[in-house]
Amino acid sequence: MKNTPFCISVIGLGYVGLPLAVEFSKVYPVIGFDINKKRIEELRDNKDLTLEVEDGLLAQVSVPKVPVTGEVGLYCSDNLEHIKGCNVYIITVPTPVDKNNRPDLTPLYKASETVGKVLKKGDYVVYESTVYPGVTEDECVPVLERVSGLKFNVDFFCGYSPERINPGDKLHTVSKILKVTSGSTPEAADVIDGLYASIITAGTHKATSIKVAEAAKVIENSQRDINIAFINELAKIFNKLGIDTHDVLKAAGTKWNFMPFKPGLVGGHCIGVDPYYLAQKAQEVGYHPEIILAGRRLNDGMGAYIAGEFVKQMINRDITVKRSKVLVLGFTFKENCPDVRNTKVVDIINELRSYNIDLTIYDPWAKPEDVMHEYGIETTAVLPAGQVFDSLILTVAHNEFLKQDWKKVVREHGVIYDVKGCLSAEIVTDRL
Repeated sequence: MKNTPFCISVIGLGYVGLPLAVEFSKVYPVIGFDINKKRIEELRDNKDLTLEVEDGLLAQVSVPKVPVTGEVGLYCSDNLEHIKGCNVYIITVPTPVDKNNRPDLTPLYKASETVGKVLKKGDYVVYESTVYPGVTEDECVPVLERVSGLKFNVDFFCGYSPERINPGDKLHTVSKILKVTSGSTPEAADVIDGLYASIITAGTHKATSIKVAEAAKVIENSQRDINIAFINELAKIFNKLGIDTHDVLKAAGTKWNFMPFKPGLVGGHCIGVDPYYLAQKAQEVGYHPEIILAGRRLNDGMGAYIAGEFVKQMINRDITVKRSKVLVLGFTFKENCPDVRNTKVVDIINELRSYNIDLTIYDPWAKPEDVMHEYGIETTAVLPAGQVFDSLILTVAHNEFLKQDWKKVVREHGVIYDVKGCLSAEIVTDRL
């Protein structure tokens, strides 16, 4: 495959698209395309604010002008003209849900329209965005045909290869995660599988159809969501029984086939969203999913539950709740990652604010301007010096939080509530 005349365009340069574009650019000419001009400027300055790609590596693979066939390297652009010469288009845009938790395919439609404007005979379009089975062929292909005027599986071909990026994970990177691939014809499936196999050292798995590959992706995160919901329900039960959930899980984990899930918040752009895509498709074909939606309801309610337990602890320690000063540690959706998309910490914050608590939200990873833009919430990336709080709640297990003696910033008999179960039991008053 290294000697084939492929020129690849990756559409959407976020947490998924950029690492993929960088990996492909080590072997092929790649043009990364994004409509966000500011993002393109940053990448041209070899700065990745998502921290998924090191600046040094970005500088190493970047080229100063649009690469031509045979010229290896990555060029980032927001100019549609620059991707006209490509013959493989890989779409890695977000697939969110709306305020009613219904799948929002708008970014996917717009990306398909963009590719449709430059699509040529013999080209391949591969989707990586998480969707429910049927979206690629039933929703995206008609857009490609309408805009390009070309015929599917005659003039151009499609594939689906679900992303498996884990933001902030420096161990399981693109090339080290086995890749599921698929194509709209047997020949297209071979070409697409070979293309990915040329950069994925962990290997590939060629699914029997595009719909199978789509279904495989959406159940990966649905399975995790359901398992975490089960552990969250256990945490609620054990809390009423006066038993430490983490001690229970540690004991149960001594069995070789016990799965090590932990209680907590379920946010982010995958686990907290993907089950709704599967549920939507199930309902369209006349089946009402019970376990999937029950797990979603339970996990979506954890923020309010945690806030309630925290306030109970304050009351039990005779701390006046109203106008009390509370330090919240963490805002991102997961540890050691700047991603604030669909963070469920916001649910805890909103619930605590309903008690008129004075909150200071400290997160060294989250950019205050990003949080303010997305949620209208003020945060700080620097721990306030010399301030003493009535209580503290840790919501995200950033490495920076594990090194501090938090008793020094909380007044005597104040609550130190550990949502993640990562602090020393000696300083914690309670944990989920």
